[in-house]
Amino acid sequence: MAVSVDLVLPCYNPPAGWVTNLARRVARATELIPQVQLHVIVVNDGSSRGVSAADVDLLASLLPNSRYLTYTQNRGKGYALRYGVQQAEHALCLFTDIDFPYEETSVAAVLEALLAGADVAVGTRDTHYYTQVPRGRIIISKLLRHSTRHLLGLAVSDTQCGLKGFNRRGREVFLATTIDRYLFDLEFIFLASRPAAQLRVQPVPVRLKPGIVFSRMSPQVLLTEGASFLKLLMGRLA
Repeated sequence: MAVSVDLVLPCYNPPAGWVTNLARRVARATELIPQVQLHVIVVNDGSSRGVSAADVDLLASLLPNSRYLTYTQNRGKGYALRYGVQQAEHALCLFTDIDFPYEETSVAAVLEALLAGADVAVGTRDTHYYTQVPRGRIIISKLLRHSTRHLLGLAVSDTQCGLKGFNRRGREVFLATTIDRYLFDLEFIFLASRPAAQLRVQPVPVRLKPGIVFSRMSPQVLLTEGASFLKLLMGRLA
């Protein structure tokens, strides 16, 4: 019998053809790990474009066991994922981005880690990642990796990879996060890594698909997330 896994995907102003691409990627991932049945949960995070009634109908047609959740105001990826994870029905849960930016073999590797007993499986990117992102994101990513290891003392330095999974115990910790935007991943790994959580957090090497384009981060987002990081650091020192 196949193991049911919820796949939660935040969706904000997605690219054209996102439904067809998603269905194709889910099918490919299922081919690689046939013992798993993916139940897709798409969370529309207040998109102003890119999501039409026809897209929602096509999603239901191509992925009959999928669910589509929506609300009007853009709240951020962290909020959208908590909203979707709250609706998850199965023991295992996975999340990534709506454009499925990671290789399907990487998705399968994260799933296999969960099936092998990890409470939290964390995708970790190699140095090839830095050839595919804007300079600003490279600087931020490297600073965060250094900070998470040396200031927060986390064993997993790459907290910002957009491919992670967890079981019910990990789900409880994920839903305890409060950051709505960029640093929700860091908060999650920070909480999951605390000795009191007693969770097995396993890093899993993953790779981006060629040609993935990342958006630039605005100064406002950087200021907000800087405050979020300081909040986490104060929690670590308290």
